[in-house]
Amino acid sequence: MTYSFENTKILIVEDNKPMLLLIKSVLQSFGVTNIVSALDGEEGFHKFCSTNPDLVITDWMMKPCDGVELSRKIRNERKSPNQYVPIVLMTGFTEKKRVINARDVGITEFLAKPFNARDLYKRLHRIIEQPRQFVRCEGFFGPDRRRKSPETYEGVKRRRSDMADQQSSDVKITDIDFR
Repeated sequence: MTYSFENTKILIVEDNKPMLLLIKSVLQSFGVTNIVSALDGEEGFHKFCSTNPDLVITDWMMKPCDGVELSRKIRNERKSPNQYVPIVLMTGFTEKKRVINARDVGITEFLAKPFNARDLYKRLHRIIEQPRQFVRCEGFFGPDRRRKSPETYEGVKRRRSDMADQQSSDVKITDIDFR
């Protein structure tokens, strides 16, 4: 499916100018005409607050403020104009612990570098076609981290409230893996 992006405002936060120009060029090829850019997370947050974009695409490794810290500010700062904005985090470091860290600060999508136009378009498609509800709890605010369909889950229920509904009294809460 193709989308019309001419009314979409996107903030790109990237400290590597050639990469910034590449991302901008790819977005323009998708029809995006309103692109704002910043060279680090501090400048990015300032521009985010002043322009209120529809989407943020940010690199992870920047100084003095990286993409994870920028995401934390967008999700949690009082002056953030839109805590629900989709955030795509890009990085060349794709170890599982980094992906989990990004997920845990409220990133909407993760994009590994090097990427191609199709990879970026897939992330935009997922943001549009498969939006996730936001969750606010102690220590986290962001898109629901679960992507799998609950219909396919066949294991023991994991919530205490589920246990109250369960008919069998032989299963104890301590028997359930809450990971």
